[in-house]
Order: sequence, then C-alpha cells, then structure tokens
Amino acid sequence: MIPMMWTIMVTSLLTSTTMDLSSHHWMLVWLGLELNTLSIIPIIIKTHHPRATEAATKYFLIQAAAAALILLAGTLNTWQTGQWTLTYTPSITTTMIMIASMLKLGLAPVHFWYPDVLQGSTMLTALTISTWQKIAPLAILYMISQSTSTTMLMVGLTSALIGGWMGLNQTQLRKLLAFSSIAHMGWLMVALTLNPKLATMTFTLYILTTTATFLTLTPMAMKTAPDLSTANTSYPTLATTLMLSVLSLGGLPPLTGFLPKWLILSELVLQNLTPLATLLHWQACQALYFYLRITYLATLTTPPSTSTTEHKWRFKLNLLSGLTLTTPLATLLLPMAPAITNTL
Repeated sequence: MIPMMWTIMVTSLLTSTTMDLSSHHWMLVWLGLELNTLSIIPIIIKTHHPRATEAATKYFLIQAAAAALILLAGTLNTWQTGQWTLTYTPSITTTMIMIASMLKLGLAPVHFWYPDVLQGSTMLTALTISTWQKIAPLAILYMISQSTSTTMLMVGLTSALIGGWMGLNQTQLRKLLAFSSIAHMGWLMVALTLNPKLATMTFTLYILTTTATFLTLTPMAMKTAPDLSTANTSYPTLATTLMLSVLSLGGLPPLTGFLPKWLILSELVLQNLTPLATLLHWQACQALYFYLRITYLATLTTPPSTSTTEHKWRFKLNLLSGLTLTTPLATLLLPMAPAITNTL
C-alpha cells in the first residue's frame, strides 16, 4: 500500500472512532461505524493473500450487518420518541443495539467470525482489531449499560466461559489470542454492568497487556504454539518479555493483569453475586492453563537440534518502539492498585 493511501486509511480510522466517541446522534454514530469499517478493510487485505481476502470479506459482512441493525434501531427510536438522540432509547431499540454491539465486539454467542479474521490478518492488524476497533462499540454500550444490566451480565459470563474453553484446544497463536480477547471482553461486560469507571480501567489495562503481547510476538514471526520452542534459543530477551506479558494477560499476580480481575471479583462479592464471581474465577483459572502453556513452550522448552555449534546465530531484531513503553506498564502496575481503586 502506497504511503498516501496508508495515511488516508489510518486517519479515517482515527476520525471515525473519535466521531463515535463524541456523538449523541444516531446518524452520526452509524456514519462513524461505517467509516471505521471501510477504513480497516484495506488494511486487512493489504497482504494480497487468500486468507487475508477471506478475513476481509468476513469482517465486512459482519460489520455491515451490525451497522444496518444500528441504523434500523436508530430509525425505530426516532419513530417512537421523535428524536435522534442516544440518551433515551426504548427497550426494543436497546435490545437491537445490544445485539449489534455484540456482533462488532465478537462476543459470544456471535463470536465465530472473530478468530478467523485474526487468523487471516497480520499481527499488527490483528492488534488493531483487538484493541482500537473495540472502542466505538464499547462507547455505545456505555450509554445503554444501565438498561441492559442482566443481559450484559449473562453475555459477559458466556463470553468469558467460551473464550476460556475454546482457547484450550488451540495451537494457532492468533486464534488463541482471539479467544483470549473474547474472554477478556466477557470480563469487561461484567465490569461495565457493575461500574463504568471500573470498566474503563479494565479496558485500559486490557489494551496495555494485549499490545505488549502482540508487539513481542511480531518480531519473532511465530505462527503456532510449537514454533515458540525456538524462542528461548533465538530471542532470549523477547522470550522473557513474552513470558511476563502473557502471564499478565492471564491475570497471574503480582502482574498488572491481576488488578482488573481482582477488582471485578471484589465488586461482584460486594453486590451479592457470589455464584457469578465463582464461575468467573473458575474461567480465569481455566484460561490461565493455555497462557502457562505458551510460557512453558517459550521459555522452558528446547527443540531437538543436530547442530554442532554451541550457540545459534542471533541477528539484530527490528523491535517495535511501543514495546519499551507497554511492557513495563503491562507487568508492573499492580503496586498502583490503592491509587487506582481510590479513583473509582
């Protein structure tokens, strides 16, 4: 992709998300979502590979269906209330918006497109879909979260459980990270029902830990979990960074990823939702299994080798600049827990 087109697509992506965050008009929200979809599709398909074409097609169909549902909901809302505002929505409109946002976020049970799209994308494109592309649908859910609390709790629990279960049998790294994202979105839906400020903190830490993991995997060019067995001998520093980032993504104390899960479980217990907290805690332990498997393959496994040399050649890597900032933040923020909890 030529630099001019790349600049236009990235600028449109940023503009569309900003438009959704600042709009209270149904038509502007729909316009921002459509512009967002049209901006990311050329970025997905830029590798000109059949898998990228398949991923872009699936992404376009799902996002177009969700955007059409949002436009229908906005039309019904205007017909019933006489205004194009997001601040007041009848129950049928709220339900339609909830379904459309679930489609866009890849929440269970409408999550089947999400792993395939990430599998057909490059690592950096998959990172964009897993982080930036979730901001606009979440902004819509923030506005209707108070009227859909029970539904969002059930959707969050379902997404967390399915993301943990389906990640257990995956060897493709991008699909595994996709199911990890689905599980984290489940936790985020629960947090959004309990406390919007807690949800904001959860999403911010999710972006940090996910970005650190993707930026660590990108220079190593690993595609499957067995490929990670060569990471420790070829990229020892990156292997250690990957171990810390993945364990933080799994929520293992004393790393940063433990903080949002700790606060969400505490809030659930305080609101007498102990069974839901128990199920989510069980899912976290279940999902931690495949995070530990990645860590084990990356740092504690040595592949069979017939080489007679003592050390492998190690070429200089072109590390991404964001890795220096995101890795410490993704692993060392837990001591800031008292300050963060006092602001919620």
